Amino acid sequence: MSRIFAFGDDALGEHDAVGLVEELRAGRVSAADLIEAAIARVEAVNPTLNGLAFEAFDRAHARGAAPSPFGGYFDGVPTFVKDNVAVEGMPTMRGTDAWEPRPERANGDLARAYLATGLVPLGKTRLSEFGFSASCEHPRLGPVRNPWNPRYTAGASSSGSGAFVAAGVVPIAHANDGGGSIRIPAACNGLVGLKPSRGRLPQDQDLRVMPLRIVSDGVLTRSVRDTAALYREMERVYRNPKLPPIGDVSRPGKQRLRIAVCTQSIVRDAGPEMVELTHKTAALLEGLGHRITVIGNPVPSQFKDDFLLYWSFLAFAMVRGGKRSFGTSFDRDRLDNLTLGLDRFAARNLHRVPVAIARLARSRRVTERLAASYDAVLMPTLSEPTLEIGWLDPTAEYEQIIDRLVDWVAFTPLQNATGDPAISLPVAQTGNGLPVGMMLSATRGREALLLELAYELEEANPWPRIQDPAH
Repeated sequence: MSRIFAFGDDALGEHDAVGLVEELRAGRVSAADLIEAAIARVEAVNPTLNGLAFEAFDRAHARGAAPSPFGGYFDGVPTFVKDNVAVEGMPTMRGTDAWEPRPERANGDLARAYLATGLVPLGKTRLSEFGFSASCEHPRLGPVRNPWNPRYTAGASSSGSGAFVAAGVVPIAHANDGGGSIRIPAACNGLVGLKPSRGRLPQDQDLRVMPLRIVSDGVLTRSVRDTAALYREMERVYRNPKLPPIGDVSRPGKQRLRIAVCTQSIVRDAGPEMVELTHKTAALLEGLGHRITVIGNPVPSQFKDDFLLYWSFLAFAMVRGGKRSFGTSFDRDRLDNLTLGLDRFAARNLHRVPVAIARLARSRRVTERLAASYDAVLMPTLSEPTLEIGWLDPTAEYEQIIDRLVDWVAFTPLQNATGDPAISLPVAQTGNGLPVGMMLSATRGREALLLELAYELEEANPWPRIQDPAH
């Protein structure tokens, strides 16, 4: 099938977010021009991609027509916010339709900081139900499709954000990651996706009270410099004193690094094509002067069961506390089979949850040991290339869904447990022309090192662009 994208001869052009800032400051475009172009692009591609959860076009128009700037480096650049954080005046449905929408009374902590950078929200983007699946295929709301080939998933849970950034609707969109949900859609859609260190950005209350804070907020972008600029600007709004600053990372680093390469997960080895592409990426890094060492899986086998149990405990809390959290209209019968299956699994195993959480909290010892010998670790983001829509069908039996899900996302959850940063980069393509993500991780607080590596790979091997002719 044909690629679906909205790049064209309008105010947005093919610019990334930093490029649009330059256009705005030079007076070649206005915020109103950018917002109008982005809305037209949403309307052009959303009927196919299905990434829009809530539209706030009138609000964006009003912001673009304001007589003076609101402040912030990105002032006037259009964006979207994932539909699991609170934005004033917009409902928060978390990827489901199990209760009646109601607008939020105020911005949550994440939206307050994110929008303080000047980004203009056009609305909210879709995710899989509560973010539990790696593919957004809601039985009533429909799937979010991949703009590179609509037969395939856009990944999840930050599905709509990934699809819209890849398709050129906006250059940057909010995402968050509790088991790979920034990195997976980055891999599927050919984007840059950095899951930052735990505590790097402010979070809404519901995430701060988790027994183990596995979720980190971030963005999806098409360029490394957009991701770096977002974290630079967010750091001016919110600075966590417990983490070293990222600062203004604008070029590759000069230090040659010790990089471990691993294609074995706690569940399985990566598929043959993913192994081949991972080793090609390692060879590229070695050619750039980095020292490469191949290692086996460093993670204890118990980690898989512990993470799944904690994941299911979060579903249990959502389902059993639904009316209290989401209002009296909450109807658990409208939840999908994955959410309900996770709830049942947790209910049978609640006595094991405290020990699982304790072990997950200690999992950082794994990456601390790695950090003693290596500066970064390279892995494939996913164990296999992007899946077709239907492989993770949420109407299937729970056992089938969870087995397939755990198999596919076997590499990403570790950093959610440890709190370490990891970045997925679109440095490769499969034989059928779909993007493939390669993941680099480092120890907590070392986002700057990952961004420097990302700049280096982007310069050495520019990633394929969806708007370029297919080879």
